[in-house]
Formats: sequence, structure tokens, C-alpha cells
Amino acid sequence: MLQTAETGLSENVLTVIEAPRQSDLMIELIKKLKPQVVVTGIAHFEAVTSSAFVQLSDHFELSSLPGTSGVLKYLSGTPLPSHAAILCGLVKNQVYSDLEVAFVISEEEAILKALSKTVEVLEGNTSLISQYYYGCLVHELLAFQLTDRHPYPERRSEKSKSVEVIGFSTSAVSVLNNAELSISDNGNFLIHMDVDQWFLPTPSTVKAAIFESFARQNMAESEIDVTPSIKQFVKSNYGFPTDTSTGFIYSDCLQSLFSKVVLCCVHESGTMCFPAGSNGNYVSAAKFLKANIVNIPTNSKEGFKLTEEILNKALETVKKPWVYISGPTINPTGFLYSNKEMENILNACARVGARVVIDTSFSGLEFDFEGWGGWNLEGCLSKLSSSGNPSFCVSLLGGLSLKLLSGALKFAFLTLNQPLLIDAFHRFPGLTKPHSTDKYALKKLLALREQKGGMLDVVMEQIRNLEIRAKRLKEALEKCGWDVLRPCAGVSMVAKPSFLDKAVKLSHSLKDAGNGEKDATYEVKLNDATIREAIAKTTGLCINSGSWTGIPGYCRFTFALEDSEFEQALACLVKFKSIIDN
Repeated sequence: MLQTAETGLSENVLTVIEAPRQSDLMIELIKKLKPQVVVTGIAHFEAVTSSAFVQLSDHFELSSLPGTSGVLKYLSGTPLPSHAAILCGLVKNQVYSDLEVAFVISEEEAILKALSKTVEVLEGNTSLISQYYYGCLVHELLAFQLTDRHPYPERRSEKSKSVEVIGFSTSAVSVLNNAELSISDNGNFLIHMDVDQWFLPTPSTVKAAIFESFARQNMAESEIDVTPSIKQFVKSNYGFPTDTSTGFIYSDCLQSLFSKVVLCCVHESGTMCFPAGSNGNYVSAAKFLKANIVNIPTNSKEGFKLTEEILNKALETVKKPWVYISGPTINPTGFLYSNKEMENILNACARVGARVVIDTSFSGLEFDFEGWGGWNLEGCLSKLSSSGNPSFCVSLLGGLSLKLLSGALKFAFLTLNQPLLIDAFHRFPGLTKPHSTDKYALKKLLALREQKGGMLDVVMEQIRNLEIRAKRLKEALEKCGWDVLRPCAGVSMVAKPSFLDKAVKLSHSLKDAGNGEKDATYEVKLNDATIREAIAKTTGLCINSGSWTGIPGYCRFTFALEDSEFEQALACLVKFKSIIDN
């Protein structure tokens, strides 16, 4: 947020002023306006002096004979002030033109924590393949430099004088504190049943496609054009109609696409509608972006699924509704929407002119596909588009990591069928795009999925493994006093403990205790706000609480873990049960 001390603007008001690049003018502007955040660059004549400012992308060079940078020269011998951070993107790299990497340098822990949490809420986690790929390329680029050209100055070790920094907005701090983000291990071993990732072994077919994509050079545009493959994928799997006006947008991060969807909703002064029993990460992202949010109640009788009746009642008074639906497979419950159920939901949305976002990213791993029957929405959508409210439209959001049985390769897509939405979406820059190697591998794997045998046989085998996992986890939870909703698909399930409101003692970390005593403890009563911390601190098992799922009391467990970690997770449940009993 940008606000001035003199005006006392509300933190909900965002004021942006274009800043001069010349340092003396920038300093005068800062003195007079007292902004909360300053993002600035460096004029060329200042970049080669000892001046030190923030944005240095235009002057950062990876080459054998890099030019002199005043900022880097300053940083090599002087700690950064606590209120300053350095931003840099590798925009001048001429060796690998498709390399997209940026970094932030700060020596203030609060800034680094806030930035990392913000990225996790709005962007998610970078795929392992991309991290490894970019790491290798940066290493190669640095290898071009001639060593020992300049002596390295000795860096001062004293901490720079702390200055008072205007804090983050209270709304942002509230969202980041309440979002169930990654738990730091602090040297302890943790088992993550709280993340939407695939930790099972990657099939050899997928490995071969990834390796081939890295080995290939000078790939033709047709070899990395994934749009025909995505069109075929959404048609064969969901009966989703596309034509020449359909917009396809790609990213290497699903949450990044969803965040842009939320911004479109905010731009239109719409209202994001989440059913109880939704992806808690998406709800946190919508809150962080200050969207108007309506939580639609669901009930256990219907399996915490949306119904036509529930929607008719919930959307009566909602202004410009944007309805989020996870389907066919629902995250977090693992239940499925039938084709008929989805048609009824779309009918209810069409009557009020709602914009619908169907998130298919957790689908494709149905335990009993024949019994379920699949989706074919083409006829329903064609009928509603021609006879319904003109503002009604359906967008398809999808991720292919689970469908390709790979936690390393990430690819997300969004299909938009309304020109106004396509234009609005492209108003918001900053979308991380998949690398050409990812596109090549993805196109190859999607083609293999369309063929009989091979890739499909591998998928079916893993689905059987997941069904067995789900059954074992359900049995283990029930023995430990949990009421479990057995999933029909996917990699997650929800369960409600019978021991809510019981008290349990937790150990402080040394840092929290403050007195150096390892045995310092405190007591908490188990509820949605405390159960995640209690289980993690006593057993090392990380889960999502009812605050994340949106279903009071029901926690989420993901089970696409490595075999050894899955066994340890079951042991953790038994351990926590014994702690409760004692």
C-alpha cells in the first residue's frame, strides 16, 4: 500500500505516483510525500558511480567482462539498510533469451518473511524442474566470468543502523498470519500432508519426456505449441467447447492464474463466491487481493457439495457473483460432481448471470471412472450461452501436475470464452510463463495420454495405489478417533476429530521460550485455530485445519507421499492419539 503521513489515507486506498529516475529528484520527492513504498531504478550515469538505489535490472550483466555497477560495488562492502531492498531481473542476459529469473536482496528478516509469504499466497511454489533448470543456467552464465579480475573488498560485519519503517497494511498481515502456509522445519523432520503436490515416484515415461525436452535444441514452434493439445484435452475430458475466439493463457503456477482471475473480479467490482469445502489457498489469495467474498454454506448430507437449491438461495442478493467450483474432483474432500449435478449448478449460475470458474486441477484420478461416468458439458454450455443471461460465462482453470503423475513438472492453463474477460485478464502483467522445455515435454505427454496403453496404463496403476492409500488412511484415522469422509478421487480427504475442545500441552521452541529452557510448555484447547500447530509440534505431521477447508472441524490430509513418509504419517496419527489419551 502507498499512503502519505500527511494525508492519513485509509490503508484500503492505493495511490501510485510515477517516480523520477534521477536520484536527487527522487530524494526530494521522498522527503515531501513520505511514501510507504518506493520502487525506483538508476539512471545510467549513476549506475557506474558509487550511488546505491533499488531497481538495477537494466545494469546487471552476466558476462565474461561485466561492467561496473555502483550498487553491487556498494553491497560488496556495506550491509544494506533495514528499510532497503534490491530488486533485479536478468533482462540483459543475451546467452539464454528465454531465461526468466529475478531475485530480491534484503538484510531485513521481516521484509524477507513477508515477501516469501506473499509469493506463496499469490504464486505458489516454483516447480522443481524450473528451479534446477534455472540453477544450472545461472551457474553456466557465471562460469563465463574471468576470475580474480578485481580484489573482493572486505565486507563490514556490523549491522546497519535500524530505522523506523512503515509497517505492512493490517489487512495483509492478517491474511498472511491466518493463511496455513509452509511450516518451517527448523532442523526437525516434517511430513507434509498439507500441500497439493505429487511425491510418489515419477513414471519412467514422464522422466523420458522431460529428459528429451532438455536434450533437444532448436525446437520448432509447432513442437512447443501446446494450444491444440490443451483444446483436445478439455474437450475429451470435460466436453468443454472452444472456438477461434477462446483465449488460452498458460503459466507454470496454478495460483498465479487464479490470482489474476481474482483481480479480474475486483476490476469488475464482482464478488468471489466460495462454497464451504474449498481450497484454502485460493480463499487466502482472494482475501489478500481485497476481493469481496461470500462463503456459500454446504452441508454434510450433500457431501459438502454445491447444489442447485443451495446456489439459488445463496446468489439471490449477491452483486456480480463469480462462483468458484472445484470439479469434477473436489479439493479438499475428494468427492465428485456428476455431469447432471454440474449441469444443475450451471443452470442456477446462468439464471443470475454469474461468472463461473471451474477448477479441474485436482481431477483426472477417479477411483471408479466407469461408475462415475465422466463429464460432457458441451450441450449444456451451448444451450445456456444462447438462452441465458449475457453476463454468464464459464472459465476452465486447470493444472496438469497430478494428471501427469509428476511433482517436478508444473503447467497450468486458463480458458476464457468472453472477449471482455480476455481483455481484462491481460491488463494485469507479471504472469510467470512456462519455459519452452516444459511445453515440449507437456505436449509429448498429453499425446501419449490420448493413446491406448503406455501412459494410460501407468496412470491406472497409480490410481489403484491411491485408492489403496485412501482406504488405509481412512482406517488409521478412524482407529485414532476421527470421523472420515471417504474420497472417490484425487489425493486428499477430510476428517473430523472426536477430541475437539480437549486440552493438550505443547513444547515451546527455544526461541519462543525466551529463557533457554527446553522443557517450557504451554496448554492449548484443540479447535480449528490450534489443531494444526498441536499435531505438527507433537508429531511432525503437517495437515490443514478446518479454518483452511472452510468446513468447521474437518481437517484435510493429502496422501500422495513417498512410501516411507506415508508409513510415518500413519505412525504420527497413532502418536497423537496416545498424547490425547494421556
